[in-house]
Amino acid sequence: MRITRVLGATALLFALAVPPAVADSATSPSASGDDAAPTTAGTSFRTAAEVEQGQQATASASTGDYLYWSFPADAGQRPTVRATVKLPDAHAAQSWQIDVYDGLRRRQACQYGAQTRTAAQGAASVDLSCTLRTVRSWSEPWANDPLPGTYYVRLTALNVATADLGQPISASVRVGSKDVGGSAAVDGSLAKPLVPGIAVTSKSGEDDGDAAKSAVLAGLEPEDGWASGWWSDRWVWTAVGGVLAALAGVGGYALTRGSGRPGRVPPGA
Repeated sequence: MRITRVLGATALLFALAVPPAVADSATSPSASGDDAAPTTAGTSFRTAAEVEQGQQATASASTGDYLYWSFPADAGQRPTVRATVKLPDAHAAQSWQIDVYDGLRRRQACQYGAQTRTAAQGAASVDLSCTLRTVRSWSEPWANDPLPGTYYVRLTALNVATADLGQPISASVRVGSKDVGGSAAVDGSLAKPLVPGIAVTSKSGEDDGDAAKSAVLAGLEPEDGWASGWWSDRWVWTAVGGVLAALAGVGGYALTRGSGRPGRVPPGA
């Protein structure tokens, strides 16, 4: 009975301590219904159109233009950028490419995905995708790791025939993220996320609130705000491991200690 009670208590504590398995679920936060997806794209980093994760941004442009969008990404997320370009009816073979840059305008490598694709002559459209590495909460200054903040998407055509330059095209871009969770967590955090205007805001916010507000160039952030950098579900699993280790020690002791002290042996036996 004692062993049964110990095992029953172990199972109950494990069921209560283990959180729902959401760490590896795919998440694509959608913007609120009041915010419409942008229908234009910027032509530089400074004029990049802001798009929330989960929104589908569209734009009409000409072949040869550089199209820019920006989106926020927080620690623990693994963003995936997907783009579709609808081409004119008649065109020669041409290559299209998407590039993703972080808040410091460092080009981030794609972990996987078709970052560059060639549309055959007369093809109606071309699809591109780029999955970044997991965004880290902190990194060494010399490293090129993706960090929390604003990310820029650049879409353009490569090696376009002269006759195709200026032809009308339409593009759509959508960004989603997978929440990787504590398996990719690191100790430490940034003082501020890497968003445009953050340095100006921090300096001028002490003197003039209106000036600080106007200095912010990026108005988008994650729905729950920027992560603090120290909390992750790794703490939960560490606590669960400690509880299970303690219960295993109690259970092992209960199984091996026997029924108590041995009975007294009669003299002369």
